[in-house]
Amino acid sequence: MLSVRMFCFLFLLVCFGCGDESSNQDEIVKDLVEDEIVVETEPEKEIVWEKDGKEMVLIPAGSFDMGDAMNDPEDFMQSSRPVHRVTLDMFYMDIHEVTVGQFKNFVNQSGYNYNLNWLDAGSVGDNYPMPVVSWHEAVAYAEWAGKRLPTEAEWEYAARGGLDGKRYPWGDQPPTIETANYDEIVGETTVVGSYPANGYGLYDMGGNLSEWCQDWFGKDYYSNSPVKNPQGPDPIDPLPYRVHRGASWWESIFGLRVAVRYSLGPNLRSDTIGFRCVSGLP
Repeated sequence: MLSVRMFCFLFLLVCFGCGDESSNQDEIVKDLVEDEIVVETEPEKEIVWEKDGKEMVLIPAGSFDMGDAMNDPEDFMQSSRPVHRVTLDMFYMDIHEVTVGQFKNFVNQSGYNYNLNWLDAGSVGDNYPMPVVSWHEAVAYAEWAGKRLPTEAEWEYAARGGLDGKRYPWGDQPPTIETANYDEIVGETTVVGSYPANGYGLYDMGGNLSEWCQDWFGKDYYSNSPVKNPQGPDPIDPLPYRVHRGASWWESIFGLRVAVRYSLGPNLRSDTIGFRCVSGLP
């Protein structure tokens, strides 16, 4: 695409530029074109984030039906209704949950005061997802890395992997021991990426660890959620909770439903909750 300055120069050149100086004018035009042409490129599908070295994948912009389209009868599914249309901008998401090794690196580099020894934190190994982190600790890591936690809408959209209206991140087929780490079948977390990725190339969106989201939890938020890039409700309770999404190694098959919503106080830790980060275009 040519700039206005370049267009005006070419117009004057056509109207008045003739004679012996044509070769010099050709060189000027060549230099200006090289300076002014703008090449528009598509964002990369996969990147490696420089600060923490995590692989990230581009989640495309789009719209989806957020919530429980199956009308599941359990009481805990009521906050996942009504189903409502949501439109999101594109963003990058970590393909794996933040690992123990990556969280250790954050603590060592930043000097963050994580006042728990690694064994008590469930440190099975550096390639396992990092559990026993509060919402505030997850945010501290994200800010150090130059990223953020996903909104609840971004998390569900990404977890569905392009499969709108399905029950699980991989479709409607019931889970198996080859699909996800859940229901205490393994009894603890597994190395990240041990199970198949979803349609967007994301691992462990169901099972292994549940994951903190940016939003405050609002039981009735789906009734008045904005359509475009919803950010969650304002805190209104004396003791508000933050959202976490996705089942862990401990939850039953019911928790693997992609529409299930969970919440916990932001100061609390659990050996079933970890996190992953997102970012806009770098």
